[in-house]
Amino acid sequence: MTAVATDISADQTRLEHTRPGIWELAWPAITSNLLMSAVGMVDIKIVGTLGASAIAATTTGHRILFIMQAVLMAITTGTTALVARAWGANDREEAARVTLTSVWLCVGVALAMTAPGVLFADQLAGIFRLEPETVALAAQFIRWLSLFNIAFAINIALGTALRAAGDTVTPLWVGAVTNFVNVILVYSLVFGEFGMPEMGIAGAALGSGLAFSVGAIILLALWLRGRLLIGIGRRVHFTRDLVRRLLRIGYPAALEQAAWQGGFIAFMWILAAYGTAPFAAYGIGANILSFSFVVGFGFSIAGSTLVGQHLGAGDPDGAEHSGWRAMQMSVVVMVIFGSVIIGFAEPIASFLIDDPEVIRLTVVFIYVLGSVQALMAIEFSIGGALRGAGDTRYPFFTVLAGLFGARLSLSFLFWWLGWTAEWIFAALIADYIVKATMLSLRFRSGRWKTAIADPAPAPVPTTT
Repeated sequence: MTAVATDISADQTRLEHTRPGIWELAWPAITSNLLMSAVGMVDIKIVGTLGASAIAATTTGHRILFIMQAVLMAITTGTTALVARAWGANDREEAARVTLTSVWLCVGVALAMTAPGVLFADQLAGIFRLEPETVALAAQFIRWLSLFNIAFAINIALGTALRAAGDTVTPLWVGAVTNFVNVILVYSLVFGEFGMPEMGIAGAALGSGLAFSVGAIILLALWLRGRLLIGIGRRVHFTRDLVRRLLRIGYPAALEQAAWQGGFIAFMWILAAYGTAPFAAYGIGANILSFSFVVGFGFSIAGSTLVGQHLGAGDPDGAEHSGWRAMQMSVVVMVIFGSVIIGFAEPIASFLIDDPEVIRLTVVFIYVLGSVQALMAIEFSIGGALRGAGDTRYPFFTVLAGLFGARLSLSFLFWWLGWTAEWIFAALIADYIVKATMLSLRFRSGRWKTAIADPAPAPVPTTT
């Protein structure tokens, strides 16, 4: 009996030593997202040549598509928690089952979302109450991009499963290929270069959609041929119980996304009341600062993966250490990135668009949001750690408190008082103070360690 226990302990130690570290998981995710941000910047530059209305239209179009993809976020939140736990417990077959189920669910949801995006694009674009020209452009963008929902779903599902298992390198190089194709196609289709038709704003959507399709085809081909870290498995089957587990973990994330997107629409309504310039400035500023945001996303992925894997291996203390360590690293790197972006805010904004008022407001927005990079780092990393543990309800409550209790309340008050658009931007500070505080307190409490009431993980298999 003692020998068996010793063998189990030795194998657990071996697995711990082979488990990737935070930076090992984070850097490919950060690099991948930095490439995506760079491509987003190039896309903004390309679309920016068409004017502020075109930028406002793409901002609107992306926001509508984010709303429709809230359910995908819910499914993949469950995917992260269950795949990471299965991997930590050394149950590769269960990880494969979760992945296959996740892919099918995401594809089904994407298919269901395609028709509304195509048929009701004009009504969806009109939600933000912008000028008719901007609404018409946004409708074009939404209609074209909606045709590629299934490609987005495959990328999200397989990419999430790979990261949860500890493979952040494959999504990196597939994303690099996707981004390269994106730049070529968007440029060609917007301006009609290299024999392509000149499609303007619709070309930007079509180019992005085709690029994501390339990424989806690559991932699917590798997966079906058994070339990914997670396979399809030998006895994988689609079960009602597994679907329930995914949705039980994921539905609070869906509610969180629904609340976030609904609150964000209300926030953008208030901002749109000040005209196209503040609306466009928000879109440009968010794209510029995304170079800092993606650092937080990278550490969020690392934290959620390691927290889930440690819990799956029966090591809650290791899970807690991983979460705090991810937060510390995220704060340091995001503050550095944010400071650099603040220092170069005006020349970057001037490079992207030549409208003086939009440039001025973009710089103000960058100053405001750049000042809270440490708080955003806490939200990203600790929020990811909680979701990796399966504690998806509490992040939902933080969105309600931060977005509705702070940001929207203050924004409406400032608008009612007749204050300028700069004050609407400033309301974001209160939002992130509330969320960072609540998430930190929740993680410190340790209640997330029992968020998923699974039976104790099976012993690590031993060799005889």
